[in-house]
Amino acid sequence: MNPGPHGRGLFRARKSGVPGLPFLAKAVYMSDMRILIIEDDPEAAAYLVKAFREAGHLADHAADGLDGYALARDGDYDVLIVDRMLPKLDGLSLIGGLREQKVETPVLILSALGQVDDRVKGLRAGGDDYLAKPYAFSELLARIEVLARRRGKNSGEPTQYRVADLELDRLSHTVSRAGQDIVLQPREFRLIEYLMKNAGQVVTRTMLLEHVWDYHFDPQTNVIDVHISRLRAKIDKGHQSQLLHTIRGAGYMIRDGAR
Repeated sequence: MNPGPHGRGLFRARKSGVPGLPFLAKAVYMSDMRILIIEDDPEAAAYLVKAFREAGHLADHAADGLDGYALARDGDYDVLIVDRMLPKLDGLSLIGGLREQKVETPVLILSALGQVDDRVKGLRAGGDDYLAKPYAFSELLARIEVLARRRGKNSGEPTQYRVADLELDRLSHTVSRAGQDIVLQPREFRLIEYLMKNAGQVVTRTMLLEHVWDYHFDPQTNVIDVHISRLRAKIDKGHQSQLLHTIRGAGYMIRDGAR
């Protein structure tokens, strides 16, 4: 049986149900990332995009080095996954250019070039980690989770948000109100995180579509309304003070209802 483009390591992960591996469920739930995959192999890229999205993450793809450079420079990503052998601009030059532009997004180099000298060159070019093909998806996921956590600790952004008695911890991916834990799905967590990050400000539907769903168009569905309704039931039900508000004709806002 053909093991696929990445060899036996990835085939074993696929056969085990990636991205729905039982032993990965907790890690996937605890880590919700925005990932840019810069890979010229369409089959390999499609597999990774699908795997990460099904795991609850946001994944974009660039098929060549120039497009990847532009997206990585201008986009707000938690981690970049970069192949070395790319058309138009090779992976090491891409990483070096980003570092010259003071783009400090963590980079994991994913390459068939796996000798010691290759890995050393990749790390010295500005890569933060290096994984040789073939690889297991479980290891790739674990490595980028580590990179994303490091970025969260070093980025200067707050790791905790609080609105009244509602608390969110970005590192442990936990939410509680009045000391009681609230169980959220990955998309719900990303939604409440974005709302709390902008507490006291109106967040429009367009902003939510772009930052929570990674849509750059209106899909003309009620996906936002459904998630807001579910989130409101989880954080406001049973509490005297309502925190999640609908601003008619404008969007949504989370704020202390007592104010």
